[in-house]
Amino acid sequence: MDQFTTKTIHQLPSTSRDICCTLCFIFVLISSIVVLNLGSSSKSLPLFRFDHFFPRKPAIFHHKPPLRPCDYSHGQWVRVHHKNPTQLYDENCPFLDPGFRCRRNGRKNVEYLKWRWQPHDCYVPRFNASDFLERSRNGRIVFAGDSMGRNQWESLLCMLAQAVSNKSAIFEENGSPITKHKGFLSIKFQDYNLTVQYYRTPFIVVLGRRPITAPPQVKVIVKVDQLHWRSQQWKGANVIVFNTGHWWNRHKIAKMGCYFQEGGTVNMTMDTMEGFTRNGTWDDGGVCDAITEPEKDPKKLKLESWNNQYIGNMTKEMNHGKWKVRLLNITYLTGFRKDGHPSKYREPGTSPVAPQDCSHWCLPGVPDTWNHILYAQLLSMEFRTE
Repeated sequence: MDQFTTKTIHQLPSTSRDICCTLCFIFVLISSIVVLNLGSSSKSLPLFRFDHFFPRKPAIFHHKPPLRPCDYSHGQWVRVHHKNPTQLYDENCPFLDPGFRCRRNGRKNVEYLKWRWQPHDCYVPRFNASDFLERSRNGRIVFAGDSMGRNQWESLLCMLAQAVSNKSAIFEENGSPITKHKGFLSIKFQDYNLTVQYYRTPFIVVLGRRPITAPPQVKVIVKVDQLHWRSQQWKGANVIVFNTGHWWNRHKIAKMGCYFQEGGTVNMTMDTMEGFTRNGTWDDGGVCDAITEPEKDPKKLKLESWNNQYIGNMTKEMNHGKWKVRLLNITYLTGFRKDGHPSKYREPGTSPVAPQDCSHWCLPGVPDTWNHILYAQLLSMEFRTE
């Protein structure tokens, strides 16, 4: 998770500090982190991921003001019996990857759309796309990370687009198709002068080629002490959402022949946990098409991942001066929802013998809840760009 800087922000010793200075939010979804830089002036308040950084202007609340601080990470999934009442958009949204359009890909069961997250002792406001857009006017929201972050990015685009009558006023600034999976995509909401961007940076830090002098088993290296070079493009954003935990697991690291490098030296003994801390899970493959409703027994969920534990401790240390950092842990609430994966209903053309997708999420679906919580946090911080 990282951030943005403004002219009034003192330059920090490294790029990572440059980025982490504004409104910050930290999203944890199997170690997903979200950082929001809300507000780009000296009057803005810095916050971390699912926090906010913004001037305290009078806010237009369509909900119960003010929203008190709340732990949205623990609660239960509640079935809603109306016809798709939680669905804010459908698969006709032009910003969805083919692989996330599960019903169009053959899924008949739609029960996964009929659940809402209810935190313990918390009020969750109804998502108001018009209000979200107005609060973000003349701003920039950045998603940086892997395909889990892309899942959430596409969800937010579709949720916000419902408040725009002229859909032609929403477009990719460089003319790139939504199916582009390398580099970055930048969607412009012209009527609000708002851009919502996605940068593909699976490790957040640099993934590089093996040094010539490295042992033969080294195929690629992760430079744990260097932020991805695209981090320079995140500066000045009002909100940054980081997500990377999906790649920081032993299986992926070993399969890639990946080792960690620090200070120009490849460390052949540094394990995944140590590499992550220098810088859960839906990454085990498997079969999930037979699951048609949320898990009801919390005891069957995995224990809190070490990624999340580390991030939680880290954010506490980052609260100083103008920095206000909060961690939003969505791993727990998402762990109940194996019914929301694409499973065998993958993009057209996928081989019948290809592994099921038990990592990503159908859209509409679970990522919409992540964005509901993001919006709730912004409201509680009275977020508004200038």
